[in-house]
Amino acid sequence: MTGFRLIAVVAALCCAAVPAGAQTGADSAPPAQIAAARETRFDPAASSITAQGRDRGDPRPLQLSLAVGNRAPFRVYLLDAPPRMVVEMKGLSLPTGPSPVTGAELLAGLRWGPGLPGWGRIIAELPAPYAVERATILGPDAGAGAAIFLSLVPVDGKEFAPRTDVMTALKGLPEPAAHTTPSATGASAGPGDGRLRVIVDPGHGGIDPGAQVDGVSEAALMLQFATELAAALQHAGIDARLTRGDDRFIALERRTTAARGARADLFVSLHADMLPKAQAAGATIYVWNPASNDRAAQDLAARHDRDDMLAGVDLDGTDDRVARALMDLARTRTQPASEAFASHLSSELALSDIGMHRRPVQGAAFSVLKSPDIPSVLVEMGFLSDPVDRANLLNPAWRGQMAQAITRAVTNWRADQAAVSSLRGVAIPAAKP
Repeated sequence: MTGFRLIAVVAALCCAAVPAGAQTGADSAPPAQIAAARETRFDPAASSITAQGRDRGDPRPLQLSLAVGNRAPFRVYLLDAPPRMVVEMKGLSLPTGPSPVTGAELLAGLRWGPGLPGWGRIIAELPAPYAVERATILGPDAGAGAAIFLSLVPVDGKEFAPRTDVMTALKGLPEPAAHTTPSATGASAGPGDGRLRVIVDPGHGGIDPGAQVDGVSEAALMLQFATELAAALQHAGIDARLTRGDDRFIALERRTTAARGARADLFVSLHADMLPKAQAAGATIYVWNPASNDRAAQDLAARHDRDDMLAGVDLDGTDDRVARALMDLARTRTQPASEAFASHLSSELALSDIGMHRRPVQGAAFSVLKSPDIPSVLVEMGFLSDPVDRANLLNPAWRGQMAQAITRAVTNWRADQAAVSSLRGVAIPAAKP
């Protein structure tokens, strides 16, 4: 059963192909029926759950057929406490109320709700620990719509373990909520007010103090600045939240998961690391680039991951190739947005006369930048290993300049993204007084 210990995301991008000249059931169907057949919608009445073997009181293998009408990208993963299987599909419409599913009594519970923007989510509460033996999408074919087929096998409790590698940033989503959206710090958000939402991530914390010089820790300094920055953003009408509000350890993938749970429009991670003398000084802005060959950036990325592993967090998990392709596809929109914000921030720092690295915008493979669905940057405000940077970081007036520069960059970036998105007909949240 070792192959079932860590369940890989399953993603399907293919669409059913009909050979040239083949007759389909849609040829003679009215247009309304054709449109309905092609709609990606969860149909509980056409779905079913069955069990193999006789019921002897022990967990039995389960098969789930979830009628979804049409092919679309989807993923499947497991959660614990209690054991659950989550199925998410892009563009999946969901029933507005409870509907019976044949065989649902074989599960501890079955419900559905919204996931990421534009995705639908179905959650099956499992009666015991299970592993996903097979997950595929079948159809549509003549006279039938597509269905997600899942085969589950019971496993020993030690064999049941949801993935905890960095890709959990994509998969570790919060439970669907009926009326509230969880904030980055775990509190419920109020009613949606349309404001731009920025998640500010003070690096390190708890058992991981980060860089330390003369009794000053990077974790404490970044928390101080993150609080100051959040206040400046809020004053500008931007909804700003912290991934941590005190000195606690938060695993890297949980930071981006929290940002996703809060439906963030932008993720900004803050650091002030140490590097060997003369290797780095000045503020530096990083965007996602796993192919970066810059030695300093590689050293910093490795340092961050090593620090995370101090708490036993394994960042070396492998991922399904199709899932990675799906994430790369999602990044085709968020990566330009990340780079655009980095450009705005670089300009604002220069206008504020804040010292920057000779290459102020760089690429790096920081784990907190790996989320494909949220524009993200990591800001090295300076380096505690550099005396000038260290003096600046400890200076409240300098930090105030930095906070205002970042706030202006966020405001300008929002306006820039709104102009670009208007061409696509997409509304961008606004800053409100």
